[in-house]
Amino acid sequence: MDINLIFRIAAVGILVSVLCQVLKHSGREEHAFLTSMAGLLLVLYWLIPYIYDLFQTIQDLFAL
Repeated sequence: MDINLIFRIAAVGILVSVLCQVLKHSGREEHAFLTSMAGLLLVLYWLIPYIYDLFQTIQDLFAL
């Protein structure tokens, strides 16, 4: 795993939390929820190849 991925995840987390707080204080709770979901989906999209590699390694390890 690359260290840049960790920094990108942290940056998205900080950005999403700030945006959610601003949106919640302005009375747009549904937009805040959608912003947090978009951040989560973005991070999961970045992590999918690593999760796939993990499952492939486990499958090769146990020869299933």
